[in-house]
Amino acid sequence: MINEPVVDRLVEKLGSPEEPASRYALCVVVAKRARQIIDQEQSQGLHELPGNTKEIALACQEIMSGKLAMVKD
Repeated sequence: MINEPVVDRLVEKLGSPEEPASRYALCVVVAKRARQIIDQEQSQGLHELPGNTKEIALACQEIMSGKLAMVKD
């Protein structure tokens, strides 16, 4: 379970006032980014991230810092 950052804050950060995000959208975005991070680790020959950070936690941190955003097709 993710306690930090708070899920509600992640949903707010992921969406915008015009296009609010849902918890489902948050799950999809985080899962896709976590998969990308895992693929990058494997291509570089790494078995885990530095500091034992989990891929999902890193994806959530990227949302909170503004590095990751949701784009609708």
